[in-house]
Amino acid sequence: MRFLLDTNTLFYAANGDSLHHAVIRKFLEKRFDAGSPWCLTWGVIYEFLRLATHHRILRNPLSGAKAYGFIEDLTERHPVTILTATERHKELLAITIKDLARPAGNLFHDIETAVLAREHGVPEIITTDSDFLQFRFLQVTNPLVDPA
Repeated sequence: MRFLLDTNTLFYAANGDSLHHAVIRKFLEKRFDAGSPWCLTWGVIYEFLRLATHHRILRNPLSGAKAYGFIEDLTERHPVTILTATERHKELLAITIKDLARPAGNLFHDIETAVLAREHGVPEIITTDSDFLQFRFLQVTNPLVDPA
C-alpha cells in the first residue's frame, strides 16, 4: 500500500537525540524493506528542513546542508514520489474544508498534505500528529502507537 510520510516522522528519523528516533527508524526501515511505494510533499520537505535546522527546537540543529542531505539520502535509497497539486486540488480542498469541524490556523498545513494524498489516491499517512485523524479518507498510522 502506498503511504505518505509526515514531517514529524522525518524529524524523529533524522534526530538521533529524540526518544522516538529508534522506534521510528525501525518502523520506516521495515516499510521500506517491504518495498512499499511511498510519497512526500514539498510542504513536508520544507517543514522538515525548517524544524531540523531550528535552534529553538533542537539543542544541536542540523545545518541546512545536512538536513537536506538527510532527505537526499533517504530518497536515493528508497525511491519516492513527490506529490504536487493537480487541476483537482481546488475542488478537493473545498470538499475537505466542508468535511472538517473547525478548519483554522496551523491545521491548514495538514489540510494541504491530506488533500494532496487524496488527489493522488494515497490511502495512508505515517505520522504522530493526531490532527490527521480528522480526515476520514486517510488511514493514519502512528509508529509510536503501532510500531509493528
